[in-house]
Amino acid sequence: MANVAVVGAQWGDEGKGKIVDWLSSRADVVVRFQGGHNAGHTLVINGVEYKLSLLPSGVVRASKLSVIGNGVVFDPWAFLREVEAIRAKGVTVTPENLIVAENVALILPIHSAVDKAREEARGASKIGTTGRGIGPAYEDKVARRAIRLCDLTDEAALADKVEQLLFHHNAVLRGLGSPEVTAAELLEPLKEIAPKILPFAGVVWKTLDEMRRAGKRILFEGAQGAMLDVDHGTYPYVTSSNTVAGNAATGSGMGPRAVGYVLGICKAYTTRVGSGPFPTEDLTEVGELIGQRGREFGTVTGRKRRCGWFDAVLVRQAIKTGGIDGIALTKLDVLDGLDAIKVCIGYRLDGKEIDHLPANAAEQARVEPIYETFEGWGESTQGARTWAELPAQAVKYVRHIEELIQAPVALLSTSPERDDTILMHDPFAD
Repeated sequence: MANVAVVGAQWGDEGKGKIVDWLSSRADVVVRFQGGHNAGHTLVINGVEYKLSLLPSGVVRASKLSVIGNGVVFDPWAFLREVEAIRAKGVTVTPENLIVAENVALILPIHSAVDKAREEARGASKIGTTGRGIGPAYEDKVARRAIRLCDLTDEAALADKVEQLLFHHNAVLRGLGSPEVTAAELLEPLKEIAPKILPFAGVVWKTLDEMRRAGKRILFEGAQGAMLDVDHGTYPYVTSSNTVAGNAATGSGMGPRAVGYVLGICKAYTTRVGSGPFPTEDLTEVGELIGQRGREFGTVTGRKRRCGWFDAVLVRQAIKTGGIDGIALTKLDVLDGLDAIKVCIGYRLDGKEIDHLPANAAEQARVEPIYETFEGWGESTQGARTWAELPAQAVKYVRHIEELIQAPVALLSTSPERDDTILMHDPFAD
């Protein structure tokens, strides 16, 4: 049985939370391997809504082991708030069913301060970050000055590490005209929260290796989407980590052979939050209607998402750069009742047709979509759980998408509810 990695195949917000939750019934372990609490998942289970940002989606299933891997940047305060929020809804969260990698890099209050100050200074050139300190925390990790979870066990060494951290960040804050941060402002909150989060710390790579050797099925959960990947996305309007499935191995401490099947998630249309190129964005009343039907507001920020037509070029590119074996197509029901549905099948750049999104940011901003128009369907697809329940025209739409993106649709989601899912191929069966 294959271990499965679930990744976004667009700009995030594709519905990964529901799909991961649905697949977790077949898994023994669910691992979050990158990103921070800037990524949001909304799960609807028996009418109860759970909004998760940092916790793996599998945490709502008490019988599963949930893991936050070393590839994540970890905000201890956000973590505790989220744990308390789902505990209030009857979900059990303890160190027995949730482990956090001891070598995970921490997000500190100064990271959010720097993030917001820099974004404000950019003015009209804002990247569109959530302001939660994700980027600065990853920068510290790469620059070898990060405070990691394991550092909280040694107060003397922690004080020295905080001084080194402030030497860099206070210089940045001074340059931006923002208030500096003292060592005490970081150390005291860290000392206070350490005993609350250290019980969750564990040797994740070792635990996962033992689970794999015991034949347990592991589900790797990504955040954001392929077009927000720091290498393969619409740079610089990207997140600060690698969102593609290749990072599932690095971000969890396992080798690349640990990942068997890669499932990419994408909507039956396209959305994006924040700044950056969006070739198929629809600024007419149709785009507005799609946004309203799809409830396209960010789980974390509440920001309204930009909406547009399905971009087969973009998804095909994500499939190739991310090693995606099949996709889960979500929110098909949002397109119900539309007379005509457009799909982008190519781009035109400076009068020339191209079949991929170029890496150059200026060229990305200039590409024009080439559309194919499909007849819509009047019947409802909402809640369909078998292929036979779908309108014939909806089936044609899905089949043509498979041809355009050069990958099969393994799952089809027809509502936010967990069980409103049509399974064409079980990823764990490979």
